[in-house]
Amino acid sequence: MTTGSPRTGRPAAGPIPTYLGSDRALRADRLGTSGLLLSVLAATAPLMVVAGVMPTTYAVMGIVGQPLLFVALGVVLVLFSVGYAEMSRHVHNAGAFYAYIARGLGGTAGAGAALVALVAYSALQVGIYGIFGFEVSGLLDTYADVTIAWWIPALAAVAVVGALGWLKIDVNARVLGVLLVIEVALVVVFDVAALSDPGKEGLSLHAFDPGTLTGAGVSTALCFCIAAFTGFEQAPVYAEETSRPHVLVPRVMFLAVGSVAVFFAISSWALTVATGPSAIVGTAQKESAGLLFTLTESRLGATFTDILHVLFVTGMFAATLSFHNVVARYAFAMGREGLLPRAFGRTTGASGAPGTGSLLQTAVSAAVVIAFAATDGKPAGDPTAPVLHLFTWCGNLGALGVILLMAAASLSVIVFFVRRGAARAQAWRLVTSALAGLALLVLAGYTVKDFDVLVGAGPGSALSWALPAVIGLALVAGLVLGLLLRSRSPERHARIGLGNEAFQLDKAAATAGAADQHG
Repeated sequence: MTTGSPRTGRPAAGPIPTYLGSDRALRADRLGTSGLLLSVLAATAPLMVVAGVMPTTYAVMGIVGQPLLFVALGVVLVLFSVGYAEMSRHVHNAGAFYAYIARGLGGTAGAGAALVALVAYSALQVGIYGIFGFEVSGLLDTYADVTIAWWIPALAAVAVVGALGWLKIDVNARVLGVLLVIEVALVVVFDVAALSDPGKEGLSLHAFDPGTLTGAGVSTALCFCIAAFTGFEQAPVYAEETSRPHVLVPRVMFLAVGSVAVFFAISSWALTVATGPSAIVGTAQKESAGLLFTLTESRLGATFTDILHVLFVTGMFAATLSFHNVVARYAFAMGREGLLPRAFGRTTGASGAPGTGSLLQTAVSAAVVIAFAATDGKPAGDPTAPVLHLFTWCGNLGALGVILLMAAASLSVIVFFVRRGAARAQAWRLVTSALAGLALLVLAGYTVKDFDVLVGAGPGSALSWALPAVIGLALVAGLVLGLLLRSRSPERHARIGLGNEAFQLDKAAATAGAADQHG
C-alpha cells in the first residue's frame, strides 16, 4: 500500500538517502531582502528596456500610450503575484515555476514546465550576449579606436559570467547591486531632467490617455512591454538561499513588480515629455535605439551620455549574470529530482553554488554565440544581422516561455489550494490567480500571433512558427520524460517538485527504519 505525504497529498518519496547529502542543498541564509531584491531586479535590465525596448515599441507600434501599458501590465502581474507569493510560503524550491506546477498539477506537468523553464531562461540570457557584444565593440571603436568583432566581447562575457556563477550567491548579489543602483540612478536623472525641461508640448499627460491605446499595434505593444518585466518572478528560485523564505520571497516579489511597473511607466512617459507626445513616434523611428542618448546629450551633456553608454553595457552584463544564476539553479533542482543527470544536483565546494548547472549554461551560451558568429556578415552587407537576430529571436522566445509558465502557475495555485481544502480561506487569492491566468493566456496568444513582428521577420516567415515551436518541443519533451518516470520509476516521479522536502522525507524514513531495526 502506498502512503501519501500529509503535506503534499502525493506519494512519499522513496528512500534514496545514500546519495542525498549536504551537497544536495543550496546554502541557506545567503540572501536577505536587499540581496534578493537586487538579484531579481538586475534581470529586468532597466537601462536596456528604457534605451532599447521603449524606443522600439514607440517606433514599430506607433503607440503613444506605452506608459499606460506598463501600468496595466503591472496590475495583471500584481494579480498574478498574489497567488504566486502565497504559494511561495508553502513551497521552497530552486525549481520555482516547475516546482509550483508540479505541486498543483502533478509531477508530469512539472517535468514539462521544467524543460520549458530551462529553455526559456537560457534563451533570455544567451540573447543578451548578442546586443552586449555589439555595444562593447561599438564603444571600443568610438572611444579607443579599436575595431573587433562583436562575438569577441560576447565570448569574454560568457567566460566572466561563468566564473562568477561559481561564487557565493551573496557575492553575485553585491556585483548585481552596485551595477543596478548606478544604472537606475542615471535613468532617474534623465527622467527628472526631461520632466524639468519638457519639449514644445510641455508637461503633457497625453501618454496616459486611454484614447491613445487604439489600433492593431496595441496587442503587439503589450507583448513588447511584458517582456520588459521578465525577471521579477525569479524570487522563488532563491528561496532555499534566504533566511526566511516564507517572508522574504513574497515581500521581494511585490516590491519588484511594483517598482518595475512604476519605474517603466514614469521613464516611458518622460520620453514622451522630452520629445512631445505628438513627436515621440516619429523621433523614435528616426533615432531608433539612439533615442535616449540623443535626449540625454541635449539636456545633460556629452559626458553624462558617455557614462550612460557604459552603464548600458554593464546593465546588460548584470542581466546576463542574473539569468545565468537562475538557469544554474533550475538545472540543480532538476538534477536533484532526477529530471537531469544526478551530477547537476550537487553544489560546489564552500561557495554552495550549483557548479555543474553553471557549467552547462556557460557551454550552451558559448555554443550559441559561436554559431551566430559563424554567420557574421550574412546576409551580405548586413554585419549586424547575427547580433540582432540573436537578441530578438532568443529574447522573444524566452519571454513567450515565461508568459506560459506564469499562466500555468496561476492554474496550479488554484488546484493546489483546492486540493488542500483551503479554497474558502484562499478564495480571493484564487480569484486573482484566475484573472491573471486568463490575461496571461491572452498575452501568450497575441505573442504567438504577432511573433513575426516581434522578431522583425517578414509576413509568412517560417520564424513565426519555428521559434515558438521550440517552446512547444520543450514542453512535449518534458511531458514525455514525466510519463516515462511515472511508468518506470514512480519513486523518482513522486519527488518532482519536492526539492529539500524529499530529502527530509528520506531522512525521516531512514531514521524510522533504523529505529524499527533497533526496536
